[in-house]
Amino acid sequence: MGRILAIDYGRKRTGLAVTDVLRITANPLLTIETNNLMNWLTDYFAREQVDEVVIGHPTQMNGQESESMNYIRPFLGVFKKTFPDKPITMYDERFTSVLAHRAMIDGGMKKKDRQNKAVVDKIAACIILEGYLEKLRVES
Repeated sequence: MGRILAIDYGRKRTGLAVTDVLRITANPLLTIETNNLMNWLTDYFAREQVDEVVIGHPTQMNGQESESMNYIRPFLGVFKKTFPDKPITMYDERFTSVLAHRAMIDGGMKKKDRQNKAVVDKIAACIILEGYLEKLRVES
């Protein structure tokens, strides 16, 4: 069984999180500059068995897609052409940044460290992945 990789896609930075091989836990992986993402994914997929990718689906409170989808859609197209064997699932990412900040506060992280947006991005990816794993557990 391969891992599940989560992507919190952003214009400048992208947060990444991954499950363990048993798909029990979600772990923050790293934050990467978005323009390097496809090269990083190619290298990572060559090293690790990843069976599924989950990407945050930016949605407004009324359920409509946010305008962020305007730059996520092109990424999805490139991803599907580059990695046709990797299923990609969109998962609601509402409130993930707020939850990431809350997790950092609850974890005792200093204010200066909490202001590092790269840390927020990878924790947000982890929250997306945790939510997705919980959904899978409920459905099974």
